[in-house]
Amino acid sequence: MRFTKMQGAGNDYVYVDCFAEPMPADPAGLARRIADRHYGVGGDGLILICPSQIADARMRMFNADGSESEMCGNGVRCVAKYVHDHGIAKKPTLSIETGAGVLSLDLEVKHGLCERVRVDMGAPILEPSRIPTTLVPEAGRERIVDHPADAIASAFVAEGAASDWAARAGLDPRLTCVSMGNPHAILYCRDVAAVPLEVVGPEIEHHSAFPRRINVHFVQIHSPDELTMRTWERGSAITLACGTGASAVCVAGVLTGRNARRVLAHLPGGDLELEYREADNRVYMTGPAVEVFSGEWPG
Repeated sequence: MRFTKMQGAGNDYVYVDCFAEPMPADPAGLARRIADRHYGVGGDGLILICPSQIADARMRMFNADGSESEMCGNGVRCVAKYVHDHGIAKKPTLSIETGAGVLSLDLEVKHGLCERVRVDMGAPILEPSRIPTTLVPEAGRERIVDHPADAIASAFVAEGAASDWAARAGLDPRLTCVSMGNPHAILYCRDVAAVPLEVVGPEIEHHSAFPRRINVHFVQIHSPDELTMRTWERGSAITLACGTGASAVCVAGVLTGRNARRVLAHLPGGDLELEYREADNRVYMTGPAVEVFSGEWPG
């Protein structure tokens, strides 16, 4: 089976062109094997680029643990690059079918190759039951926005030297929940580097308040138009970037008055530009898409 390794802002996946290759019989099992960073190709997961009856291509995304997710913002940019650069659909604007619906992507092409992509990420979902979360909005509210985090406080417990991390990080004990086709929990602090993400992330991801698990983001605001974030991704652990997460962070910042509608997000793997437009209530994300290498998988 031929594969291509691609990354967007360091969020790396193994891609299989199912226009040319047979659909894997067990994509979940393949994801676990091929994404293993020691015994496989290595990556945050597996993405299948498939034919679609309603778009230029269809993306199916499997996390490193084999679980299938609805969408990946960095992954869909790479899908668009592959579809364009490999001649599946050589157009400046592509439509890609995902588990979160059909997305429109505008490509920045140089010397015949796509370098950056702007994705219409769609409108954020804020109703608790659709995110989904069992957290109940405070009286007079309909959304989980700057919600007291007491209900998931047990997830903040860290042992040993990390036990005082909340004070050192300057954690704001409130969270905001947003879905961009997949669920996100956003928390703010003064210093994201001080958060023991490898301890706190999985506890929040698997908390009973989130019946389909959740992606977790800690955010440090620098100014109304600039922030730094770190991510624990559902099913993939710590990742260098998360496009749907950055989109959710932009929305959360607007809803809580922490950032403007246009913001530059610094992630460990690179920068993403976000815009949450008031006119159409949609989020637009722009970032890089890079093809790393191709190879043959024997399995």
